Amino acid sequence: MILIINGYSSKYELESLSNMFFQGARVTVTDEDKRATEAEYIFASFSQEGEEACFFVEVRCKGETRALSQREPWESADQSRCDHVFGQLLYRLLSAATGIAPAWGILTGVRPVKLIHRFRREGLSDPEIRRFLTQECYAAEEKADLALRTADREEAIVALSRPDSVSLYVSIPFCPSRCRYCSFVSHAIEKAWKLIPDYLLLLRRELEETAGIVKQLGLRLETVYFGGGTPTSITAPQLEGLIDTIEKNFDLSSLREYTVEAGRPDTITPEKLQMLRRRGVTRISINPQTLNDSVLEEIGRRHTTAQTLEAYAMARAAGHDNINMDLIAGLPGDDLESFCRTIEGVIGLAPDNITLHTLSVKRSSDLRDAGEDFYRREHVRVTGMLSYATRRLREEDYLPYYLYRQKNTMDNLENVGYCRAGKEGYYNVYIMDETHSILAVGAGGVSKLKEPAGNRIERIFNYKYPYEYISRFETVLERKKGVEAFYTQKR
Repeated sequence: MILIINGYSSKYELESLSNMFFQGARVTVTDEDKRATEAEYIFASFSQEGEEACFFVEVRCKGETRALSQREPWESADQSRCDHVFGQLLYRLLSAATGIAPAWGILTGVRPVKLIHRFRREGLSDPEIRRFLTQECYAAEEKADLALRTADREEAIVALSRPDSVSLYVSIPFCPSRCRYCSFVSHAIEKAWKLIPDYLLLLRRELEETAGIVKQLGLRLETVYFGGGTPTSITAPQLEGLIDTIEKNFDLSSLREYTVEAGRPDTITPEKLQMLRRRGVTRISINPQTLNDSVLEEIGRRHTTAQTLEAYAMARAAGHDNINMDLIAGLPGDDLESFCRTIEGVIGLAPDNITLHTLSVKRSSDLRDAGEDFYRREHVRVTGMLSYATRRLREEDYLPYYLYRQKNTMDNLENVGYCRAGKEGYYNVYIMDETHSILAVGAGGVSKLKEPAGNRIERIFNYKYPYEYISRFETVLERKKGVEAFYTQKR
């Protein structure tokens, strides 16, 4: 599908919304009017006539041509309003042309809950926000309800952050094997094991340097999060060495949460679990993704459901009282009946957190060539999975506390963290809300710096792959100086 944009310089929202209706197919953007030569197209035109802004959208799809237009006072036609009007026109036309009605309507952003926080600060009531989401943005009632409920939990956590607050992310980019759906920077441990000693040595140096910056700037460490990859892919002594480095170099007196993603059940041992508990880790993840062994095999995970159950029991026996479990709706080979059994099996374990993801087909994953037919075929199945899970988690008193959306998710649906009351994952809220700076160390780490008294955000990127990180480590440290520059520069 080709998207032709005439007279309007802001293309991102129009392209993002168009892609929601043609998942798995490429939407090409151009400013050249090719309607006479293209069998299918989307045409969006913006112009001024007197004191009015004129919007025109035309869609030719499946042999039919549809068009809508709208006029607005020119003085009110800022980019936000223009994007909104174009979004409404596109949504109405593309829904009619394709038969697809994305449940989040014209909302294309990663963080829809941030919109609710802003509206509440501006004084809008929840009924007014709900009306805007459903009637102006065409979001489904259940999505508006989910976003409002999530905002309620998020607000209490966001309020704990101070202008001098920061969080720390530690990247361990190694896994037992690479999952077919994975787009993270991760390497199978058997192929990368020779890199690990050098990687960990340098990672500890970067932690020391980062701690020095935090101390110099007088920042307050709120959360620590080990992610990857699978942090428990490395040995217990190696992992403890990193924890030891953090304890010796950072002031942990203000720490609210310490998370380590144990992730893959086949990397979990009693030794690692007991060490994590002993060293003050307050939250871990044991991520089955599914309790269907044939689906696990299909997606390239080398563990079984029995290993998941065993790892969970070991974690409880070691004293861990805040355990998250990740699940994915829409995995290849899964069906609604199997997914429902997984939901019931995980609920039966009574973890403190259940994070429900919708499968996202990323360009760097092995599923990247699935194509448009794959998305259309899976539409009903994935929607049913998410609907069932949302209902059952609510019935079992799991509360939504953070929510985000990714590009290329099946049916444009969402990822939601659910928890028992009082068991919210603070780091997840802070990074999704962009509450305060996240300082990232390790390969693939991206430090996201948030202006303490404003909304400005800057990013500092580490090298993506472990071998780059090792070979160009001095550049990593040089880039880290950007943290101090960000906090000390005058604006």
